[in-house]
Amino acid sequence: MKRIIRVEGELAEIIPAYLEHRREESARLPALLAAGDFEALRIIGHKMRGSGGGYGLDPLTEIGERMESAAKAKDKTALAAQAAELKGFLEDVQVEFGPDK
Repeated sequence: MKRIIRVEGELAEIIPAYLEHRREESARLPALLAAGDFEALRIIGHKMRGSGGGYGLDPLTEIGERMESAAKAKDKTALAAQAAELKGFLEDVQVEFGPDK
């Protein structure tokens, strides 16, 4: 099921690169989790928590917050769930660009 997010103005120019960066990070998560690199996982979660809403992507903020907390707790099960949720979101999100109002 596609999640449609409509963006306008300056976001239309920068959101594709932002999402591509999140996809690259998402692809790294299984290896980081397998290596037990909780600090790298925490940093990724922290960055998403701080930036998602600014791009109109509140689900990324929520996933990032849970990921950051799970990394601090060294909870591999929760981190795996967040990695799967992030991957699913990034696969399902469809950004539509509109004119400035």
